[in-house]
Amino acid sequence: MEEKNMFCFQCEQTAGCTGCTGNTGVCGKKADTAQLQDELTGALIGLARAVDDTSAVSKKTWQTIIEGLFTTITNVSFDNAAIEDMIQKVRAEKDSLVGDCNKCQSPCGRTDEYDMQQLWNADEDIRSLKSLILFGIRGMAAYAYHAYVLNFEDPEVNQFFCEALFRIGYAESMDELLQTVLKVGEINLKCMALLDKANTQTYGTPEPTDVTLTVEKGPFIVVTGHDLKDLQLLLEQTNGKGINIYTHGEMLPAHAYPLLKKFPHLKGNFGTAWQNQQKEFDHIPAPILYTTNCLMPPKSSYIDRVFTTEVVAFPGTVHIDEQKDFTPVIEKALELGGYKEDQTFTGINGGTQVTTGFGHSAILSHADTVIEAVKSGAIRHFFLVAGCDGAKPGRNYYTEFVKQTPSDSIVLTLACGKFRFNDLNLGEIGGLPRLMDMGQCNDAYGAIQVAIALADAFGCSVNELPLSFVLSWYEQKAVCILLTLLHLGIKNIRLGPSLPAFLSPNILNFLVENYGIAPITTPEEDIKVLLKQ
Repeated sequence: MEEKNMFCFQCEQTAGCTGCTGNTGVCGKKADTAQLQDELTGALIGLARAVDDTSAVSKKTWQTIIEGLFTTITNVSFDNAAIEDMIQKVRAEKDSLVGDCNKCQSPCGRTDEYDMQQLWNADEDIRSLKSLILFGIRGMAAYAYHAYVLNFEDPEVNQFFCEALFRIGYAESMDELLQTVLKVGEINLKCMALLDKANTQTYGTPEPTDVTLTVEKGPFIVVTGHDLKDLQLLLEQTNGKGINIYTHGEMLPAHAYPLLKKFPHLKGNFGTAWQNQQKEFDHIPAPILYTTNCLMPPKSSYIDRVFTTEVVAFPGTVHIDEQKDFTPVIEKALELGGYKEDQTFTGINGGTQVTTGFGHSAILSHADTVIEAVKSGAIRHFFLVAGCDGAKPGRNYYTEFVKQTPSDSIVLTLACGKFRFNDLNLGEIGGLPRLMDMGQCNDAYGAIQVAIALADAFGCSVNELPLSFVLSWYEQKAVCILLTLLHLGIKNIRLGPSLPAFLSPNILNFLVENYGIAPITTPEEDIKVLLKQ
């Protein structure tokens, strides 16, 4: 492969708020890895065109597209060999669809792979819209994947991946691309609903649950990421072996699902958000299983105890394949032995436990209480403070924002950004905690359902509710969630800690004029403004 610098601006921490262009990205991704991810994306666009031209589409084709897109999300795969294998898998799937077309004496080029340099060098507004589409469907692919492993899929969601990839490769009309951007939000809502159904039908409806941050003595395993199926399989394989299981990051909400709570060795949560793992995992006496994105390049002090599965990969670590035999992880836990005595850890603000499980079913089961509290004035405002965490300075804004919310307001949260403040005790209103963790980032679907239910109860639109959205973003799942909120017409969203580098001035101006999107400023000023809206 020709040696050249990378170009990547898909995450919030991209260099200089413009793009990573050197030999290594801020996330730790090398230039050759970034090039392979571009090559994979170009191959996916070729496969999408092949799907567009044939009706013989199997479940394997959809799985390949979803896995391929998932592989390109930030902090998923740093392993060139794994990405190259995925590229060959995509090409083989395309060949199975087009048959002898590639051997034609007069090739039409309709299924050619796309050169991503065409996108990165395009007119800035076209590039901006296509980037919104691409990064949005990458995030959506993660949600589709988690549903797929639980045997749930939606033909409309699958087909849209091809439609969106086709637009990235071949559409040049601003109007057509803008319509596709908003359609990403529309289809992602269906995808999040699909995953919500998959999770609740498989594991039960989440229940409010207190989760300790203390790690008991003895062997243990830390599970990070988002995939509940992997956690379930690990719990089953470690049952009765004297090994405790602790969640990390976005896996915290697993404690709220009834089926998973039945395992007595699912003990608590270890650490905070993904960007702190190099510090928190330093010399940890236990293995860590990475089930989805949020992998940072491991330090030498613990790389020997890093295990990956699904599309997550890092060179030199042990990968658990589709057979899901976690024996190597179990053996490493027993070898390391864990802590000699119980270890009491705390959250960022000193709390020793956190609470999760306030999904839409749990909150709406108290709908009468909430509605009466709003009518009586006991609840003046709702704030959804949610999204990704990250290491970039300025994210302490979200901690201070939550601390300064009025005592007559409710704070809903989800995703890993909550680790900035989820160990705070904000008290209660009418027997309900002021701070409610709704779950993982995909549980934004639940927050939307709560907002719609409240709007129906008060006979108004969501934008007329005393409800404000204060979001933090880092990677591509945050992009598709933002597009879903725009599809629903939700306005006056505050977004930070910085605005996406892939938004051109014209596209940003469109979002500001039509949706009132604004960057965060200070907690004091933003709370003051939002309470008046």
